[in-house]
Amino acid sequence: MNPKADFYFKEANKWQKAIEELRLIVLDCGLTEELKWGSPCYTFKGDNIVLIHVFKEYCALLFFKGALLSDAGGILVRQSENTQATRQVRFSNVLEVVAMKATLKAYIQEAIEVEKAGLKVNFKKTTEFQMSPEFQCKLDQIPALKVAFEALTPGRQRGYLLHFSAAKQSKTRESRVEKYMPQILNGKGIDD
Repeated sequence: MNPKADFYFKEANKWQKAIEELRLIVLDCGLTEELKWGSPCYTFKGDNIVLIHVFKEYCALLFFKGALLSDAGGILVRQSENTQATRQVRFSNVLEVVAMKATLKAYIQEAIEVEKAGLKVNFKKTTEFQMSPEFQCKLDQIPALKVAFEALTPGRQRGYLLHFSAAKQSKTRESRVEKYMPQILNGKGIDD
């Protein structure tokens, strides 16, 4: 157990018992506990395997390369429709965690084997993401914007494409594009 992660388990209130049980299960699989992104993260030889995190309605064990797991038990969930690699196992109480102990250990062992084998998730290319017509129009009208957008990292490009196309109304999409044009022109991502 890494003392740097202790605070996470003490402050979890509603989910404290469930995530403490998850912690014991994961550590029993021989992983190293670290603190990343403010959450307990478990690694194998420096590579991320699983992460424990809490939400309002559930706590979860997140597998970084969950898309590559066989999921024989059908327990893995995509966090959102745009999630490509990670998968979660969600819990609403400590009894569910205890009941799934053997299954979780098997999934963790499979995740370790995936990492040992050096398997990689095939991510969608940026060009496969939906481009909102409002953003495409601006790219066509403003060559400097197009150059700046194409100079961004693929992850930053995807962030913008997802944000712009997520709006249902054209007016909202247009407003979002206008708001973030200066940021794109300055080479910044949506969260920078």
